[in-house]
Amino acid sequence: MIEVRCSTQRLDHLGIVAGICDEIELVDHINRLVPAPRRQVSIGHVVKALVLTPWALSVGPCT
Repeated sequence: MIEVRCSTQRLDHLGIVAGICDEIELVDHINRLVPAPRRQVSIGHVVKALVLTPWALSVGPCT
């Protein structure tokens, strides 16, 4: 049988990065620069998700 060792870490930095995105109004700035009126998800929200995704993936459940 293969032994799998896992460790966990808190992802508090996600809240910090998301809070900074909100504080600098990243989504609003991008939406003003790249209007996309017929989209269900704004370009600004997509960019925010792309900014946060590497942070979320940097610490997986088994590292």
